[in-house]
Amino acid sequence: MAITTFDGPIRSLGGVFQQGAGSIVAITASTTLSPSAHGGRILTVGGTLAANLTLTLPTINASADPTSSGPGADPNTLNNEGVVYTIWVPTTIATSSLKIGTDGTDRFVGTIFGIDTDTSNALVAYTAGASDDFINFNGGTTGGVAGTWVQIVAIAALTALKYMVQGVALGTGTVATPFATS
Repeated sequence: MAITTFDGPIRSLGGVFQQGAGSIVAITASTTLSPSAHGGRILTVGGTLAANLTLTLPTINASADPTSSGPGADPNTLNNEGVVYTIWVPTTIATSSLKIGTDGTDRFVGTIFGIDTDTSNALVAYTAGASDDFINFNGGTTGGVAGTWVQIVAIAALTALKYMVQGVALGTGTVATPFATS
């Protein structure tokens, strides 16, 4: 089925789900993510594929639909609030790092749990700082061991544009925050 647009709420008594090969996208090179190609899908990155790889989130656009779009919301709107990106590391990042960044203006808000998988299974919660715009997984202390995942949602919080983030960074050694400022 092609892209379908509804005007008004949708109610499903049986649930709505996505399945099939198109629901999982393997990322093999540095990529600027887009709502149409990557939103609502599971993005897999791992092993040697994640060496020095950067995923760049699109700039959050909270603009209103133009008055020329007719009744209801414009199906071609550039507004990307609410788009969800789920990034999963199926095999441990072998070298260097996997970086997930914003445009440098948008920031992260939320928490990633860091778990030490090789010694104590210690659990530490890391909350994004006010200026954090990168998540760095290095295959060791900041996460990137197989099973690491993060879910990122474009939101507008009051007047600030933010990406809400939650996830689990499986690491080795003394785990450290994956959040960083560019």
